[in-house]
Amino acid sequence: MDTPFFALWTIFVPVLGSITIPIVSLVSNRLRNAWVLLLATITFVLPLFLIPAVFGSPDGQIILRYHLIGSFDFILLIDALSIFVSLVSSFIGALIVLYSFDYIAHEEFQTEYYTMVIFFIGSMMGLVYSGNLIFMYLFWEIAAICSWRLIGFYRLPSHVVKADKAFLITFFGAVVMLFGFIQVYGTTNTFDLTAMRSVPISSLAVFFILIGMFSKSATFPLHTWLPDAGIAPSTVTSLLHAAVLVKIGVYAYARLFCYTFNVPLEWNLIIPVLVMFSSLVSAGAALVENDIKRILALSTVSQIGYIFLGFWTRTIIGVAGGVLFILMHGLAKAGLFLCAGIIEHGTGKRDIRQLGGLFKGMPFTTISFFACILSVIGIPPFGGFFSKFMVLAGTVEAGRPGIAFMGLLIAVMTAMYLFRLFHAVFLGDKRTEGSEGTSLMVGVVFTLAILSLLAGIFISFSGNFVEGAAAHLLEGLK
Repeated sequence: MDTPFFALWTIFVPVLGSITIPIVSLVSNRLRNAWVLLLATITFVLPLFLIPAVFGSPDGQIILRYHLIGSFDFILLIDALSIFVSLVSSFIGALIVLYSFDYIAHEEFQTEYYTMVIFFIGSMMGLVYSGNLIFMYLFWEIAAICSWRLIGFYRLPSHVVKADKAFLITFFGAVVMLFGFIQVYGTTNTFDLTAMRSVPISSLAVFFILIGMFSKSATFPLHTWLPDAGIAPSTVTSLLHAAVLVKIGVYAYARLFCYTFNVPLEWNLIIPVLVMFSSLVSAGAALVENDIKRILALSTVSQIGYIFLGFWTRTIIGVAGGVLFILMHGLAKAGLFLCAGIIEHGTGKRDIRQLGGLFKGMPFTTISFFACILSVIGIPPFGGFFSKFMVLAGTVEAGRPGIAFMGLLIAVMTAMYLFRLFHAVFLGDKRTEGSEGTSLMVGVVFTLAILSLLAGIFISFSGNFVEGAAAHLLEGLK
């Protein structure tokens, strides 16, 4: 077993394994659940074996090519960034699967749910390792199809409308992005990312590609589908916000605009303004929203702007902060959405005006929720502090102190709406009865809360990794 084996099976295990889930379910639901968890766990473990090969490589990357037809190759690009993002996505995905066993235990369509979740994770694995623009687009669209089915999980007519909305907005963005890819091909005569390093691309191509990234990562004004996706099970919203879907856009930005192309100067001036404006608007909307999951969704829109900003800086500390943000935001936001699932299960309510005083009935959920919001806000020693600090430091280093100040303002607004949410739900007068979730559900959210803290205390472990990823990303653009 060597590098090609581990790389290929990181993609094949979830993609092909998802096809087997309906078959295994014919035996028993318990066997199906065990099989799903095994697939998710193997998908997380396999990339670990790629780390020594990548860091032992002279140029910090391994490129695998598999000839298909003509000059069209299936290319796997394995470097610190792709390994890091695949590990984060698959690990959080596995925890969500574990939580799901109790959360959807009494729901219909469980087999379809697990099939789509594993296929969803597989699409992320395929995308992050793709070294070919067309295969990146293929896995991009597979993720859209999976999210469409998962958002409309409950099959209610109003839910289907919102699932369709999510699909149409992200599909529109993907088609526009494909126009950008075609324009790049017309200039370079290749879809191979490794062959296009440091190639300048036109402003129009950048515009088309950004539309795709912004639609998938729910950036203003293409963000409206994400708060509406809160009608899905909390496990699905956690998967969309924390682990997979919205991270696709920022990953593509890092891969294309840090690793591959040289972006025209005018876009380097415009992009930070766009992403911070999106963060500011969504943070303002979260301040007046009353639905728990919509507040958390708007928070995701706001926090994603920091990741884009970190990658935009093209400084080692800023890009490393952007990569680190993917981990820290993933852990904390997954914890928050899964806590929201416990609250909704325990009380049957999501409107914070109808909740309050849940601390006594849900002590572990309260502690977990509080720890996760501290990380999202960026309170030391939680992991979110280091990623946010590095992004803002990189922004100053890139010569945009005004944008960094806006980032600080948004951080203050983040504290305001998240503390408002915490107070309304867990403190104050008790307005409704609520009981703690199952031991499995509580165990998962408590684990995410603890990891959000430990990731900050032991920041050197992930810090060294993301610094290496940032250095490799920026090598080709010097």
